[in-house]
Amino acid sequence: MTTRIILVRHGESSFNVERRVQGHWDKSTLTETGRASALQVGDALSELKFDAVYSSPLSRARDTAELILSRLKTPPATPLQTTDNLKEINLVLWEGLLFTEVAERYPEAYQNWKYAPEKIRMEIPGPDGQPVDFYPVPALYEQAKTFWKELLPNHAGQTVLIVAHSGINRALIITAAGLECDRYQSFHISNCGISVLNFAGGWGDPMQLESVNLTAHLGQPIPKPKSGFKGHRFLLVRHGETDWNRQKRFQGQIDVPLNPNGQFQSQQAANFLQGVSIHHAVTSPMLRPKETAEIILQYHPDVPLDLEDNLKEISHGLWEGKLEAEIEQSYPGMLEQWQRSPEMVQMPEGENLQQVWARAIAAWDAIVSAARDRAESGTTMVVAHDAINKAILCYVMGLGPEHFWTFKQGNGAVSVIDHPLEGEKPVLTAMNITTHLGSVLDKTAAGAL
Repeated sequence: MTTRIILVRHGESSFNVERRVQGHWDKSTLTETGRASALQVGDALSELKFDAVYSSPLSRARDTAELILSRLKTPPATPLQTTDNLKEINLVLWEGLLFTEVAERYPEAYQNWKYAPEKIRMEIPGPDGQPVDFYPVPALYEQAKTFWKELLPNHAGQTVLIVAHSGINRALIITAAGLECDRYQSFHISNCGISVLNFAGGWGDPMQLESVNLTAHLGQPIPKPKSGFKGHRFLLVRHGETDWNRQKRFQGQIDVPLNPNGQFQSQQAANFLQGVSIHHAVTSPMLRPKETAEIILQYHPDVPLDLEDNLKEISHGLWEGKLEAEIEQSYPGMLEQWQRSPEMVQMPEGENLQQVWARAIAAWDAIVSAARDRAESGTTMVVAHDAINKAILCYVMGLGPEHFWTFKQGNGAVSVIDHPLEGEKPVLTAMNITTHLGSVLDKTAAGAL
């Protein structure tokens, strides 16, 4: 049974507008824009049925949750519950200050906030009144793990809505994905952004990030970068559906074209990205991603399309063209190993994930390097395949092949990666956007790779 988590950040607050540190302070309230955005979240989620709803007790999150609930067509099975484990990061010495004041008063800590947040240290009074060292980001990381360990056993197989804050939402995603707290700044969570997490069981069991930071329901097809961002933006797109995706037939490097639904999905992606400035484009040379890229670029006729062989899909070797039942019959137990420990599988007469990782990373690094060599910042679109995109997303987040199944990639999905000019780690600004295909949830073909 899968436990589905819908994770939402609160709406715009008065402190957000003022660029003031909020943390545990409860003096920040929703703006009119924040309230309107919360209602838009409710409309986007209105068809879903929730078994439970949790929020931070801080007013900006609790009020957002109540506004969302007012738009649901089916009331949740249980009333809204608040928990301190969903409170925002405790930045006790900074709370109430403008970020510019923090930078002036605590220059070293502020640099750590940007580049090494796990190292931020604050001296606070201990139980005996004597000063003790407090590390806000590791403390938030432990808070998130505690929340998951308490929540998951009580909601197995259910759908749960969680409304909280930017910092704790990032910590919830980071801990669920098996990342360490040094990745705290590697995810961007917009006000009223929606993320979807799927847990196969309890804490420690496999978890899939279905989507991260959806904002199309707010009138923003893709989220704006973090405040003050300077660098390059990359759109990572998976090709539209093929007949073999629909049939759940392994395709790998067999050059299967888009089916009519895949062409429709690609057109929907084109419409979705029509107003987004795209300056460069790279695709796998295989038919399905190349056609997807060409359909998207019809609205960007001056953008040349480069082909990159290293973006080809994983070679499944003798599995290609086969259904799961046929693979199980010929290679008993191997398919289960692929699903549980993919990094251990050598495809018969094909590739293993280490080989896929090597060429996907080589392609990605070359694309990023080419962007950085250009005189001006811009947006590069990369169109590839399920396995390749998953390898790139894992690499960007510092994960290895053993985390292959962490990121979902639906047909026609768009992900957004922002690469700073220097110093900071890349930021996953949005992942697996499929809202242009009709739903907050990814309803594209589950299909084989």
